[in-house]
Amino acid sequence: MIGVNRLISNSELQNLDLIDLLSERHSLVRKISEKAWNDQSEIYISNSEWYIMARIYKKQPSISYVTKNVEISRQAIHKFIKNLSEKGLVEIKNVENNKKEKCIQLTALGEECYEKNEALKAQLENRIAEKIGTEQVQILKDLLKLDWKI
Repeated sequence: MIGVNRLISNSELQNLDLIDLLSERHSLVRKISEKAWNDQSEIYISNSEWYIMARIYKKQPSISYVTKNVEISRQAIHKFIKNLSEKGLVEIKNVENNKKEKCIQLTALGEECYEKNEALKAQLENRIAEKIGTEQVQILKDLLKLDWKI
């Protein structure tokens, strides 16, 4: 077993189709990743908040750009951005020459948290590679990067 709280047994995995297999593995690695962060940090960050942080890392996108390019509802994105701001992880600024538009960027603390979490995810990827092989992990990553034209 790679992580904690296995979601479904290996025998049950054998009977799943591709969509459900992807979903199960995604849920498992997200849960392990979230636990790894929460075990070493005082700042709780949800998976949705990580998703938004990943989209703005080293950038200063407008909030409207984020809402159009993140697969979360507009209302939820605004709630997550507010939460991230209250935690001191992002700052919201006015866009130059535009009174309506606001942009968002990670604070120094936000960047530090993001980079620490990236290191934790790299450790998890290494643990997976130890179990299934480095070549298999690379093949999986390459397959997932392909344009499936669907």
